[in-house]
Formats: sequence, C-alpha cells, structure tokens
Amino acid sequence: MTVTTSHSLLRIASVLAVVTACIASPGMGQARESELHTFHCLHGCPIGAPATNDVVVREIYTLSSNGLTKLSDWVAYRVTRESIGESGSREWERDPWLSADETLSPNAYDGASGVLHIDRGHQAPLSSFSGTPHAADTNILSNITPQSSALNQGPWVRLEDRERELATRMRVPVYVYTGPLFERMMRPLPAGGQYQRTPSGYWKVVALADGRVSAFVFDQTTPRRANYCDARVTLLHAELRSRLILFPEATASFTSLDAELGCDAPPPADLTPNDIPAERRVPRRPR
Repeated sequence: MTVTTSHSLLRIASVLAVVTACIASPGMGQARESELHTFHCLHGCPIGAPATNDVVVREIYTLSSNGLTKLSDWVAYRVTRESIGESGSREWERDPWLSADETLSPNAYDGASGVLHIDRGHQAPLSSFSGTPHAADTNILSNITPQSSALNQGPWVRLEDRERELATRMRVPVYVYTGPLFERMMRPLPAGGQYQRTPSGYWKVVALADGRVSAFVFDQTTPRRANYCDARVTLLHAELRSRLILFPEATASFTSLDAELGCDAPPPADLTPNDIPAERRVPRRPR
C-alpha cells in the first residue's frame, strides 16, 4: 500500500496523515496491520482494500485507489458548514500523484455519456467543498466514477444535499464513506482500457461523531425519481457488500441517523441467514 499526502497536509497537524506499521515483537504471533490516521475518517479509515492500493490523502478527502479498476475502492470525506459552497467548474484532471497506468485520464470518458448514459460521478462532491480553496481536487479522476446519469442526478445528489443540510443545521461535521460495487459485469467505458471496470452500484455511509450512522446501497439502474431512503441498509450489510470494515476503531455500538436524513419510515430488514436460499446442488453424472 502506498500513501501519498500533499505538502500542506504535512504542515497542518490537524490534517496530518500518519501511517504506522507496528513491527511484531518476539512475543507476538504477527505484526499488526498498518493504521491510517486522517481527520476525514471517523473511528479509523476502512480496512480490507487490496494491499496494492494507493492511499491518497488530500486536504478535503482521503481515498484508496485501485490500480486495476482505476477507481477508488473507498473515499472518506468530512463536510462542515464552512466547507460548503456553490458548485464550481468541472475541469477533469488525471490524478497527478498516481502513475499513468493506475488512474484514468480525462479522455477515458470520451463518448461514454452517449453510449452508456453515464456521468462523471463525484464520490466526494464538489458542492460540499466549494467553500474551500481545494474544491478543484474533487474533479481529479481518482475521485470520479462512471455513474448512471439517472442515479447521479437523482437520489445520489439528493442524499448529498441532505449531508450538507445536516452539517449546516446541526453545526457539526458530517463524516461520509462511499465507494463502488462490482457485483456483475457492466459495459466498460468505450475508451477506458482493457481492465477498467464500470461499477454495478454504490454504497455510502453517513455518520456523526455522536455514534449515529445511516448506510445506503444504490444499484446503477436506480431510477432518477427514486427516494434515497429506499436504498437504506444496515451498516453490516454495507460492510459485507463492500468487503470492508468501515469503522475499525469503533468501541461502541451505533444508533440510527435515518430521521435526521429525512428517512422516517423503518429501513428494509436484512435477510437472516435462514432466509438466504441455499445453493442448488447439481446432480452428479454417473461415471
């Protein structure tokens, strides 16, 4: 795992990203996993992404970039009432801190909108950081994914609006983790390259420091008019689907943030193990 930080982060203690590798002592069976400390993450940054990923820490977000898919497996950001502003310009940029074969270039999206009906979907949203000098960093392509226009311009942006409203109304930081799902084959970007993959969906978790959390999973086929509240899942559900442990340092149980996000109805219940259909056995052929 490679960790990259900006020079200004190294000068600002509150934004400092430190990676500590704990070497095993003779009495220990193995070394502890490296720990990433950044103020974008609440109770630790997600763990479980491939060790070959590059972790990039910028002033307004931290992400784990996958060199094979050329997308980030997770992005963590922290919205405050001071960071919010009017949405600015979108000038797409290849990630300058990743090598050319690890990230997409702007021309990778050429023709994609007409062929696939997708947008360049921000994971850390532009409007949430237009009140900072670093808003342009949201347009770096490691923070962008091929997201269906209906999802991006519909329930996804409405949930982002609620994140900003919550930070403004409650005057507290709102922590968000988000990332793509690859659960079925999707048509790739026409100019994306051999191994580039288009997500089949997305997960998102919104949290407050007081222990309230809401989790969501959206399919790429989600209609534009869909209610984002219908995409709610349990935190465990989001972790199992994303294959990540999202709050590795949490020591207390979480409570629901649903009502503060405008979701008053109870969330859909997860399937219990007994409700999940057993795999159908294929009869053996006689020899």
